[in-house]
Amino acid sequence: MRIIVDADGCPGKNLIEKAAIEHSIELIMYCDINHVLNSDYAQIRYADSGFQSVDMKVANEAKSKDIIITQDFGVAAMVLAKGAYAMGPKGHIYDDDNIDKLLFERHMSGKLRRSGGKTFGPKKRTSEDDEKLYHNLIKLILKAQS
Repeated sequence: MRIIVDADGCPGKNLIEKAAIEHSIELIMYCDINHVLNSDYAQIRYADSGFQSVDMKVANEAKSKDIIITQDFGVAAMVLAKGAYAMGPKGHIYDDDNIDKLLFERHMSGKLRRSGGKTFGPKKRTSEDDEKLYHNLIKLILKAQS
């Protein structure tokens, strides 16, 4: 089991690293070549700066029982199909019970934007989001280890 992070613009990397260190789990963070990440613990891996290049590296790297942290529902769906666990950077756990609904909502929002409608971006990150991220990551680590 490993923790793999789509680290382009992922908040809470310090909490993810803390959980990985506490449980002695390999941590891999992917970002594109336009970002610079530093870590004394995680492996930092780079992808080209092309459209979805990091997403594809993360999806291809994932194996059964890995924990993937990504904002992208498409990546989450691909890794769930491989038997991995997936969660968002605000601590929301993606699973087989909610991924279809999330993908459908993303599709409908895109359709609305293309027709001239407006959608709203994510809410500002809160300390509760940090707590949820850390708590649910520990929960997934324990689930993956059993």
